[in-house]
Amino acid sequence: MSLFDLFFDCVNVTYPQAYGYANFALKRQGESLYVFFEGSNGDEDWKVNLDFPARAYKRGGKIIWYAHRGFLELWKLTEPHISGALLDPSISRITTVGYSHGGALAMLCHEYVWFNRPDIRDSIEGVGFGAPRVFWGIPTAPLMQRWKRFGVVRNIDDAVTHLPPKVLGYSHVGSLIEIGERGKYTAIDAHRSENILRELAAYEKNNSR
Repeated sequence: MSLFDLFFDCVNVTYPQAYGYANFALKRQGESLYVFFEGSNGDEDWKVNLDFPARAYKRGGKIIWYAHRGFLELWKLTEPHISGALLDPSISRITTVGYSHGGALAMLCHEYVWFNRPDIRDSIEGVGFGAPRVFWGIPTAPLMQRWKRFGVVRNIDDAVTHLPPKVLGYSHVGSLIEIGERGKYTAIDAHRSENILRELAAYEKNNSR
């Protein structure tokens, strides 16, 4: 699917209302699974967004890396509700997709799949549209391998994609795909879904020539 199609599906899919964990939706096509995460939807989501002190991401008691605390805690609450689908051996390709707040969850979900499904590492992909930064610390090459097939799409002046600030030690992972034109939108308008869709259409048209 194109970036435009992935984002269109992400903002238009029906999300079952979750209580205590993130809103997500699953779309299966044969052996492929698409996992969509909804953008910020209410005060509770904004509390998560603003809870940005770094927290250790641990496995088996060992610190693997550090992440935005709010997003990591929300992912850990969500993980049990989605792990069955992600670990299903009949699935051979997984794409994680999220918008804004949901883009942070897509990044964490992507890493979960990378770690737990080494059998399909060459066929997992992910994209966070208008996603904030989640990774904290030094982005070493071995760690970054986890997100080599993940991308962040930034409508160039989008304020959310510049948060939390780099000065606090946060960075994006994977590839950064910039769309749009500097100064065309305000920092808030650049984050609106209709403007991201508009710029994705132009980006894909220009890159298909």
